[in-house]
Amino acid sequence: MMVDPELPASDQHAPPSGAAALLRDMGPEDLDFIVALDKKLFGADAWPKSMFVHELAHPETRRYVIAEVPDSAGGSLAVGYAGLMCVAPTGDIQTIGVLPDHEGRGIARAMLDELIAEAASRGATEVMLEVSAVNPRAQRLYERYGFTHIHTRRKYYRDGSDGLVMHLPLPTPDASTTVKDYP
Repeated sequence: MMVDPELPASDQHAPPSGAAALLRDMGPEDLDFIVALDKKLFGADAWPKSMFVHELAHPETRRYVIAEVPDSAGGSLAVGYAGLMCVAPTGDIQTIGVLPDHEGRGIARAMLDELIAEAASRGATEVMLEVSAVNPRAQRLYERYGFTHIHTRRKYYRDGSDGLVMHLPLPTPDASTTVKDYP
């Protein structure tokens, strides 16, 4: 079951407390939901549907996932999404969004783990991302992973907030290092 981002949380099935997110690849059938969720989460900075269509049309350099949690009816509830563009040696986290009622449950972290692992598997030696200067919660998450702030794009977002460009060097592949080595 897909969550309707236009409905109040009280009108949606809540997942059991502490449920782990399951990740699956985003497909064209998810686009209407994702566009609505993106608009809810990012307002004026939301992507148009055509941008998501374009992203999904390039699986050789892109990967988008949806995070789902079990709902009380035995189905699943989509609560987040994330995307990566990777042209080695650089992976670029394009977007990460989680419904506010599901923040703080490790969902963004699970998606970030998946995208970092995907970037590494595609030959990336670094991962980049941008985060709003007015989103300290996301900034802290990225810093826990070892991302460092390397540049500020002044008034990058439509609300006038700055975009912080962050960078994470990936370890060179060897048998003793995996994505699980990240916090």
